Amino acid sequence: MSELAVVAIGLGDLGRLECRSIDSIDGVSVVAGADPSPDARDAFQYELGRHTYDSHEAMLDDVDADAAIISTPHTLHYDHARACLDRGVHVHVEKPMVTDLGDARALVERARESDRVLAVGYQRHFDDRFREIRRLIDDGRIGTPHMATCHLEQDWVRWNRDRWRGNPDLSGGGQLYDSGSHLLDALLWTTRSTPFEVAATVDDRGADVDVNAALAVTLDRDGDRLTASVGVSGEGPSGPAPGEALRIWGTDGSLSFDGETLRVVEDGTEYEATLSEPTFEELTARKLGNFVGAIRGEAELKIPPSDAVKVTALTEAAYESAESGRRVAIDAEV
Repeated sequence: MSELAVVAIGLGDLGRLECRSIDSIDGVSVVAGADPSPDARDAFQYELGRHTYDSHEAMLDDVDADAAIISTPHTLHYDHARACLDRGVHVHVEKPMVTDLGDARALVERARESDRVLAVGYQRHFDDRFREIRRLIDDGRIGTPHMATCHLEQDWVRWNRDRWRGNPDLSGGGQLYDSGSHLLDALLWTTRSTPFEVAATVDDRGADVDVNAALAVTLDRDGDRLTASVGVSGEGPSGPAPGEALRIWGTDGSLSFDGETLRVVEDGTEYEATLSEPTFEELTARKLGNFVGAIRGEAELKIPPSDAVKVTALTEAAYESAESGRRVAIDAEV
């Protein structure tokens, strides 16, 4: 099998971590990287010793790439991913995939037209704790899910207020679109549900983007309704990794995860287990390994763009609801 040539767009801390991770896979080589920041390019050259460009267009025009990993500010994802797909390059883009529902659908369609893999960096799909929650629900251990609550908190605004994540022109939104995107994905993915409608309120806590968000969401599960309450805070005590919890009630029991322990109540009997938490580096390796496997036709893509469309649809509707003061219907069709 010929070597897979990978380029990187966005050479910050996460971009370089992903470059080191994917470059370690047999038959894969990172051949170049692009970033407008000289400091980021210098760090990339120091760590990987590969050629750099100050624009993704120049790199894509100059390098014969098979795949790209994109770790840039959120509102730039669409342009960067579209430029790759238009050149026949497979794409792994960090979450959120994009910050506009129309752009989300356009990327999915472009990937389909070009027969390229489009993957989105929702690493909880590779976290054994969340995979176990999904398996328990699939196995019917709690019956039919009908109610869920979840929250995520993090000392986020203090570190990001004056960085690109605190600039709505680059971030598209605050904590709801940043770490909160993982929480929304985890809720939808573990329950195999689609967002149906939402009422939301947000608070910027004096920042230029949302810091706190509270969502009342109705989800659809093949005609069944699941009522969910979602809380996201960017001014919590946890950091750098967020603190989070998820609880789901079903017709025959319930399950809960507090970040450490998974508890299942089934027919009046409670079971609990503490599953090991994978490191961020381990999750990065798993998701990029799956991306490469999907390109090679050796694995099913576990982080498909259709999941990201659902998260984008819910997030955009939540912002609309918060601004209008009305409950908003959600069209999450791809």
